[in-house]
Amino acid sequence: MTKDTNLFKEFNPVSAKEWKQQIQMELKGADYNKTLVWQSLEGIDVKPFYHADNYECVAVPMAKEDFKISQQIFIDNPEIANKIAIDSLSKGVENIVFVAKESFDIDVLFQGFKDLKKKPTVYFKMEFLSVSFNSTLLDYSNDFPINLQIDVIGHFAKTGNRFQNKKSDFSSLAEILIKHPLQNQLSVNAAIYQNAGANAVQQVAYALAHATEYLNVFEKEEISTMQFQFAIGSNYFFEIAKLRAFRYLWKQVTSTFSEDIKPIISAKPSVRNKTLYDYNVNMLRTSTEYMSAILGGADVVEIQAYDTIFKKSNDFSNRIARNQLLVLREENGFEAAQSFAKGSYFIESLTVEIAKKALELYKDIEKQGGFMVALKSGKIQEKIKEVATKEQDLFDQGEISLLGTNKYPNSEDKMKDEIELFPFLKTNINQTQIQPILSKRLAEKMEQERLEKE
Repeated sequence: MTKDTNLFKEFNPVSAKEWKQQIQMELKGADYNKTLVWQSLEGIDVKPFYHADNYECVAVPMAKEDFKISQQIFIDNPEIANKIAIDSLSKGVENIVFVAKESFDIDVLFQGFKDLKKKPTVYFKMEFLSVSFNSTLLDYSNDFPINLQIDVIGHFAKTGNRFQNKKSDFSSLAEILIKHPLQNQLSVNAAIYQNAGANAVQQVAYALAHATEYLNVFEKEEISTMQFQFAIGSNYFFEIAKLRAFRYLWKQVTSTFSEDIKPIISAKPSVRNKTLYDYNVNMLRTSTEYMSAILGGADVVEIQAYDTIFKKSNDFSNRIARNQLLVLREENGFEAAQSFAKGSYFIESLTVEIAKKALELYKDIEKQGGFMVALKSGKIQEKIKEVATKEQDLFDQGEISLLGTNKYPNSEDKMKDEIELFPFLKTNINQTQIQPILSKRLAEKMEQERLEKE
C-alpha cells in the first residue's frame, strides 16, 4: 500500500480528515467514538478506518525462509511414535516435535530417519531434565538437525514446581549448553500465557521478560538462537501483529547483549477457544489461526487436530490438520507470505500499539526485579487472571461468540460417549512452590453443564 499509485489517478485524493467528516455526517448525530471505535482487551482503540495520513510503522525483521509444517507426537511407545513420524514426514510434515515424560529407546525412535531423502528438523520437548539423556540425543544431530526445547522457567510457571531445584535445573541446562554449543537448547514456551487467557500485549512482554532471565544467566555462553513457542488465537489481525511486534522488540532487547540472537518462532493454534460441542467448527478456527501465524512471520507452524481436546491422536484428524496447512501453502499462495502484512495500515498500526504497550510492561517487570521475581510473587498470575476473567465474562454474556457453543448451539449434539481425554481444567492437588499458570478454555463451564444434562 503506497501513496504513489496510478490506479485511481482520475480521482482526487481524500484525506483522513475528510473521511472522518464524511463518516460523522453519515452517523447523523451519533457519537463517532462510541459508535465506531471499540477497545480491545489490550486497551487498544480500534478505529473504523486507517489512512496514509496517520501511517506509522516499525522495521520488523522477518523470517528469511518459508515456514515449515510441524507435528507434535507423544512418545508412549518409541516404535509407534517412529511409525507415525515417518508416515507424517511422507505426507507433507517437515518438522517433528517429540514429547516424552521419561527416557526411551533412541535407536528405535530414529529407525529409518537416516534414509530419508529430505532430513527433518527434530525437536524434543521433555517433561523431565536429564543431562546424560539429552546429550545422547544430540549425538544423533550429525545425521539430521536436533533441537531440544528446554525451558526450565516455563516448566516452573506451568507446573508450579521445578524439575529438581533452581540451582540444579540451571546447572543442568548450562552443562548441556557447554557440551553442545551449536545446537539450539534454550526455549521459551510463551503459549502457556495465551492458553491461560493473557492478552497479546502480555504475551509479548512476558515472552521477552521470560527470555531475558535466560540471557542474564547465560550471557557468557555462546547463544546464537533461542526458540519461542506461541499460541495463536482467533483475533486474526491482532495475532498477526503480536508476532510482528515480538520480532521487532526482540531485536531491540537483544541489541543490549553482545551477540545478535536469532529468534526461532514456532506457532500453533490456541486451545482456549476450542470447543467440545460442534467440534468441527474448530477446523475453521485453526484455519484462520494458521493464517495469522504465517502472516505474522512464524518460522514453524505446528498442526493441531480439531478434536485434540477430547480425543486421542488419530490418523484422520491429523491428516485434516496437515492438509489445512498444505492447502494454505500450495494452493492459496501462502508459501512466502511472511511479508504480506507489510504496508497494511491497520496491521502496521496494531504492531506499533502492541509493541509500545508490551515494551512498557516489559520495562516495568525488569524494574521490579525481573520475570522470576514477578512470577514468584504471583504478579504475573494475577495480571493474567484479570484479563482472563474479563474475557470469560464477555463470553458468558455473549459478547464473545463461539459458534455451536454460546451462538447457534445444536441441542441434539451429544458428546458424553465421545470423550477419550479429559477436556477440562485439571486441579493439581499436589503442593506447588508457586501458583501455576494453567490452561483453561472459555467454553468449559458451559460444556460441563451440557454434559450433566445429557
